[in-house]
Amino acid sequence: MDQFISTLGQAGHLLLIDCRSNKANPVPLASTDVVILVTNSNVKHELSGSEYPERVKQCQTAADAIRTSSSDESVMQLRDATLSMLEAAKDSMDEVTYRRALHVVSENERVHLAAAALESGDFAAVGTQMLASHVSLRDNFEVSTPELDKLVELAESFEGVYGSRMTGGGFGGCTVTLLRASQADALIAHLKEGYKAATGKDADCFVTRPGAGAGPLLLA
Repeated sequence: MDQFISTLGQAGHLLLIDCRSNKANPVPLASTDVVILVTNSNVKHELSGSEYPERVKQCQTAADAIRTSSSDESVMQLRDATLSMLEAAKDSMDEVTYRRALHVVSENERVHLAAAALESGDFAAVGTQMLASHVSLRDNFEVSTPELDKLVELAESFEGVYGSRMTGGGFGGCTVTLLRASQADALIAHLKEGYKAATGKDADCFVTRPGAGAGPLLLA
């Protein structure tokens, strides 16, 4: 994903990536009234242990169960499944595997809903999908942390915020928050104060808008 946005990024656009076909489409986020706030929890994430490989295994187990239940040989991965197919196969998998699959299948749907909302400039709808994504990452995929949850909680309670969620692989790292540009400074102060009081840690924040990807460096 990093390589995609670095080479294909366009100013004023997010990037919708299909990781199977390796195709990407720009999605507009050009409004100067809206910014993205990145907040670093300063909790280091580690994906080298058993947590991430275990989730990969659980997702493949769920995909296999759905393929068997539906008798649909085209279901090779969870991206091929629908929520109704997952529900029909629920009894053939354990509760944890079901929740892992529920996150992935519903998250794929949320991505497309958020992209459609961005196309129409409906930032409130985008924010709804962001918060639902975080809740699922926290409860179903279980890759959030108390610190990330606190940052999302603090952001969601603040005027001018459309939505907030953890980002990246989880187990630490950052949140991203979509908000009105006029509220950015006030939100940063709110987050820093509330996060320090709740966790004893400092949060680092910076405001950004979508920019162009890498290009030739022209020297004078």
